[in-house]
Amino acid sequence: MSTTVSRSKSEGENVADSSAPPPSYNESGAAKGRGEVETVSLEDDIDTGDSIYQKKAHVLNEALQEVGMGRYQWALFVVTGFGYFADNLWPIVTGLILSPTVNEFNFNGPFLKLGQNIGLLIGAAFWGVGADIWGRKISFNLTLLITGVFAIASGGSPNFIVLTAMASVWSIGVGGNLPVDSAIFLEFVPGTHQYLLTVLSIWWAFGQLFASLVAWPLIGNFSCASAADCPRSSNQGWRYFMYTMGGLMLVLWFIRFFIFTLYESPKFLMGKGRDEAAVDVVHRVAKRNGRESALTVEKLRGLGMYGASENGNRGGGEEGAEAKDYATTGSAVRRTLAVVDTNHVKPLFATRKLAYSTTLLIVLWALIGLAFPLYNSFVTFYLATRGADFGDGSVYITYRNQVILSAIGVPGALLAGYMVELPVLGRRGTLSIFTFLTGVFILASTTARTSDALLGWNCAYSFTSNIMYGVLYAITPELFPTKDRGTGNALTATANRVFGVMAPIIALYANLTTSVPIFIAGAIFLLAGVVALALPYESRGKASL
Repeated sequence: MSTTVSRSKSEGENVADSSAPPPSYNESGAAKGRGEVETVSLEDDIDTGDSIYQKKAHVLNEALQEVGMGRYQWALFVVTGFGYFADNLWPIVTGLILSPTVNEFNFNGPFLKLGQNIGLLIGAAFWGVGADIWGRKISFNLTLLITGVFAIASGGSPNFIVLTAMASVWSIGVGGNLPVDSAIFLEFVPGTHQYLLTVLSIWWAFGQLFASLVAWPLIGNFSCASAADCPRSSNQGWRYFMYTMGGLMLVLWFIRFFIFTLYESPKFLMGKGRDEAAVDVVHRVAKRNGRESALTVEKLRGLGMYGASENGNRGGGEEGAEAKDYATTGSAVRRTLAVVDTNHVKPLFATRKLAYSTTLLIVLWALIGLAFPLYNSFVTFYLATRGADFGDGSVYITYRNQVILSAIGVPGALLAGYMVELPVLGRRGTLSIFTFLTGVFILASTTARTSDALLGWNCAYSFTSNIMYGVLYAITPELFPTKDRGTGNALTATANRVFGVMAPIIALYANLTTSVPIFIAGAIFLLAGVVALALPYESRGKASL
């Protein structure tokens, strides 16, 4: 699946010319000869209002293409996949423990989801914006640690207040995974393999499947049958489950922190005026891949100075002086305070077309942020209720069905990776079609009159929604420039979480045994499908900025 687009090129054109698009490369990363196809960058479509940044980003895209898709990027596919894995696992975890914790603590279940969604909201805003201020590495190395520690602690909760508080805190860690991890992977992968950002969502599907598989025996066999008689000693399943999931997060964090070495994003470094550090990272990645890079500091600096130096000044100054000041207490305070400014927000609305794109992405994430948890976070409760009507509402059957639904979603990520490269569909077409179909299948599920029919409709929904999310998680960071990508991801994720907070509030006042929440969720997905088609940029076949 090549992401190159053919364009004629004259023999006399200088490849090193910063104003010209970079050359295309074979799958192995070897440069093609003159007169052959060349990579088209999103620079040709998206005007960020800063020509120096765009030229330098172009040169770095060329360098990463020269380095090729090698050992470092494939390892990155795994460790950033952990973040996708956690992002879907933990909302599912909260849904899976909902029934047994309500039986034991006798509280209104949506309050647990509300606490979780507030934590996800804080995490999405904090880690995403922070990634553009202090870099990707800090966020990458802390999110899973926070999640694991507080998830394990939640297993000892004596009441629902403590459990909800723990869910809020572990969700602060969870909320930072997607905004940061999608940016990290995109900023190291060569343009020819950018479709892998869509395939990366297979980890998202694995998260749901893994949680369901572990919950099935633990919660299914060690839980109370009802709230009428549910002492702690007879309801240990959900606690075992939390210890297991929290422990898994610590294992994944250990792999990230102690085994894998993450380099800071070269485009992030370039955007901070640290050209020498950016070049050094490219050469380190090349070495890991068994290759060499022709990129030099002079080549970047020859395009002009870009970005605020770490001492707060625009351009100028020696990089060594900048690095020295970077370590001072005053600089650390200024970087922290910079989180609340708009330096990374304004560029996302620099031109009318870019502002339109950013706004539609925010709206799209907001709509899905309301519809998805309104339906999916309560799917086990809904299935159990409808199953009881059909005579098969046991705990065992409920969690068996959840495993089936989770397994159906896995091939969706692979299909998404193929479809986004089809010329007729691309990112926008695929996203629109499968968002719309997700709404259709949700609405169709209300017609089920047997347990098998209900499960069948939900399987179809699980399949299409996984394709939808796979494309959404790819196209969003692709349409933001690297220097502001963390903030852009944070804005969309925050919109998603703000409306996610509304879902349990609606659930508190709605009767979940009826089809009303399902109709609302389905209609919102239909609307989101139309919004997706209105996105002004198509990133298929174009390297991100």
